[in-house]
Amino acid sequence: MLEIQTDDHGNHAVCRPVGELDAYTVAAFRDALGALSTRSTLVIDLSEVPFMDSAGLGALIGGIRRTRENGGEVAVACSRPTLTRLLHTTGFDRIVPVTETLNDAVAAVAHGS
Repeated sequence: MLEIQTDDHGNHAVCRPVGELDAYTVAAFRDALGALSTRSTLVIDLSEVPFMDSAGLGALIGGIRRTRENGGEVAVACSRPTLTRLLHTTGFDRIVPVTETLNDAVAAVAHGS
């Protein structure tokens, strides 16, 4: 089961999936990112995701691409060492800022990092 929380903070939006991001749950995440792709600043908080497979990673990359195509900036917050390691190993952290805390991600996206 995956729950998607989205919050509008005026100057940025936050997408927070809660639960495992895999082939069975990725459609909801993809839809949520698509709905937020027109925002000028988007933070994706993966702190409540205990597991993500290649389908989840693909949806994450696709959501970032759509947001950037619309002129937006994106950052990812992730405090889980296993997911952070996955994001670093795959080179994901070279395409968007990956921070440990939500506040750091908000600061990164606000500065267009």
